[in-house]
Amino acid sequence: MGKWLLFFVLFSVLHVVGQVQVDSINEDSRYFEDQFYLGVTYNIVRNRPDGVAQQNLSYGLQVGFIKDLPLNGRGTRALGIGLGLGLNTYYSNLLAAEGQNGISYSLGDSTTGFKRSKLETHSVEFPLEFRWRNSTLEEYKFWRLYAGIKAAYLFGARSTAIIDGARTGFNNTDVERFQYGLMLNVGYNTFNIHVYHALNDLFSEGVTVNNQIIGFSPLRIGVIFYIL
Repeated sequence: MGKWLLFFVLFSVLHVVGQVQVDSINEDSRYFEDQFYLGVTYNIVRNRPDGVAQQNLSYGLQVGFIKDLPLNGRGTRALGIGLGLGLNTYYSNLLAAEGQNGISYSLGDSTTGFKRSKLETHSVEFPLEFRWRNSTLEEYKFWRLYAGIKAAYLFGARSTAIIDGARTGFNNTDVERFQYGLMLNVGYNTFNIHVYHALNDLFSEGVTVNNQIIGFSPLRIGVIFYIL
């Protein structure tokens, strides 16, 4: 259902872009806020099974470029279509182990020498923003509210753990490769608050620990910097 909703939103956006009349935009006042962006977030894991707790500092990094498409003559409304890279980490007591029968999961316990575990993902991201701002052709410091959706493809995921002082790790294939969610960026000038709310789980359907679906649905809160 969520994937179809995302496709519908993307189709609607392309339809809106197609309806924008170029001759209705005053060429003397039109400008493009094409921007590079850099973001840092704290990652909160929702939809966790009983007994799974976050540990340490789960963080995320994102970097990319957004193309600006003005929707009115003053440039105060626009669409932003981007391409970027994301790295996200999730520290918890969820211990993943690779065996001959696949990947199994358990809850780490300090009595067994468990210290910490981490799931790290690498992704290509495709943000799509509806942009509202009070900028002008001459003013580069302005208030903005950018809301939209972000799709991502996870091209890499790795589970690591430290047990009895030894580090182990392997490429985890139990993740849902296609990720999508809602995002909001609001702020002034270069500094902006960033929020991302995932609409699907990080782990694939049917992956369990102690007979419970693992899920893992990220909520990321942090800052994002736009650089012209």
